[in-house]
Parts: sequence; C-alpha cells; structure tokens
Amino acid sequence: MQYATELEATINDMVQKGRGVLAADESAPTIAKRFKAINVESSEATRRAWRSLLVTTPGLGEYISGVILFEETLGQNAVDGDAITMTMTRTRTMAQAAWAQKIVPGIKVDKGTIPLALSAGDLVTQGLDGLAERLRIYKLQGARFAKWREVYEIGPKAPTQHGMQANAEMLARYAAVCQAEGLVPIVEPEVLMDGGHDIRRHAEVTEAVQQAVFEALRRHHVALELMLLKPNMVLPGKDCRRARADEVAQATLQVLRRTVPAAVPSINFLSGGQAPEEATENLNAINQQGLNSPWLLSISYGRALQKTALNTWLGKAENLAAAQQALVQRARLNHMAMLGEYDVALELA
Repeated sequence: MQYATELEATINDMVQKGRGVLAADESAPTIAKRFKAINVESSEATRRAWRSLLVTTPGLGEYISGVILFEETLGQNAVDGDAITMTMTRTRTMAQAAWAQKIVPGIKVDKGTIPLALSAGDLVTQGLDGLAERLRIYKLQGARFAKWREVYEIGPKAPTQHGMQANAEMLARYAAVCQAEGLVPIVEPEVLMDGGHDIRRHAEVTEAVQQAVFEALRRHHVALELMLLKPNMVLPGKDCRRARADEVAQATLQVLRRTVPAAVPSINFLSGGQAPEEATENLNAINQQGLNSPWLLSISYGRALQKTALNTWLGKAENLAAAQQALVQRARLNHMAMLGEYDVALELA
C-alpha cells in the first residue's frame, strides 16, 4: 500500500490508552439546533468561535487524540483570544491548533442520508462521487483521517438484509478510497436507539450490521490494522427503558467479540443520544468487563463531550474559560472511564 507508513503513523498518534476522539463535525442543521437551545444564532462567526473554543482548550490533548471537523471548520483559522469579537492573537488553522496539542485533525466526508430506493425503512449515505479528489484537498488542509456514517433505523421490518448490505458496501468503498489516498478511515455503522425495541433486538441488529460491514471491508481489501471502528453501544430503545451499565457492557462486548476482528486497533464508541454521565458510565463498565479485549476501547463522542461546555459558554466571551474548563473535565472523566477507573462520585468532584 502506497501510504502504509503514513497511515501507521496516524494510527499510532490516535490509538493511545486513555485518549479518545472528539466529534466536532455537526452538520449545519444539527449545530443550528444545538445553538438554538442556548439562544445563539448559528452563523459562520459563531460556529467558528465555538469550534475554536474546542480545539484551543488548554490541556485537552492530554485526554483527546483526534478531532473530527466539519468541512467548513477545516478551512477556517482558529480564534486564539476573544471567541466572540474574533480578536486573534495569532493566525493558524483549526487543524494546526489541534495538532499543537498532538490532537490529530480529521474530517467528516459523507454527505448525509437519503432513503434507499425500493427498500422501505432503510437509509443510505451519499458522498462517494468525487471523494478521492476531496480527500486530496482535505489532506492539504491538514486532515489525516476521515469519517463516514451509515445509519440504521430499527422498525418492524427494518433494517432489511438488502439495506444492511448496501450500507456496508458504501462504508467499505469509502474506507478503501481513504486508505488509497493516505487517510485513516473511521468506519461508523450506527444502529439508532430510537424506538421501543429491547436490548436483545438492538444487539441482534448491531451484530448483523457489523458482520455485513466487515465482510464488505474484506471484499474491498481494506487493511483492518489501518482503520478505526466507531460503533454504537448496545442499548434498549429510548422508549423502552434505561439499562444498567453492566448490562450494556455485557451486551456490547458480546456483539463485538462475535463480529470485530482482532486486527482492528481501536473501537471508538459513539454516544448516540446518551446523556454525558450515562455515556461515561457505560464506557467505564465496558472497559472493566473488556480487560482482555484485543482492541482499545475508547470514544468518539460529540454531544456527550460538548454538552456541558456548550451550556456553560452560551455564546458569551466572558464564559470562554469556564466552558473550556468544563470540556476538559468531561474529557478527563471519559479518560478515567477508558481506564476502567471512573466512579459516579467523580461527577461531583
């Protein structure tokens, strides 16, 4: 493989015990929704301010090894100083600001989901057209890895076998193009927790989805040692009940052991709508039960890392330091969970 050495260097920089990935790649509609909740208008300036706050947070690199950026963000300069008036004390890109703390910059490259034709209840993600050309540009801008998300809704007849195979094919094709262009692919098959299904149903679907994904990855000659997996945890549906952390860990690890080859270096869980404390507690239980796992069991959290900091910031310059402190604290708690050393009492410390 042409870029094997480059890909190995990125894996080594990202896969480190006690460090995880921050997902800061929300689409424009998603970040607008989150800003609306704190009465902040979503504009180029406010999005830049918020994401600058994230990547310039002092000490974040101790717990975070990678950050997934949105396309708009990758092309922006970071704000080092007043994150509202945009006063800058120096000029550097978001990618440069992240790497200054040894946080590897990455980029979301998919173009969102659409209904899968003639397959009621299934979705499929767009964005393969022109992907190689876009990756070359992103790489010049400092990106060293990429992320692509496929989404699976659980319904009476969904996802279908056809839908799972179509989504797996998209993930594998994306991953192959990434490795061909020298970027580490994060493969994200997310089985949603929306609905009233129980934890057994979620486990059943997650197992089938991941089985299909790894079969497709092999067909497309993707080097498993040079990719990361970003799966959902196994949980009951939101309309069912909340499971105990030990129950989530047992169900999640069972699925992973059945489907994920040992060659994959790291499993970076998405938080998938869990509350920050819930996501941390579940991660801790997974690491406690998965001590002998062949993979690093880490995170790629978005809202579960950002929520407290966002609610502290409120779009106000005077709250910047407090918001960054809140972000570091949440990252530190997840660091403890990655080591299996988290305790709920730490939330009050």
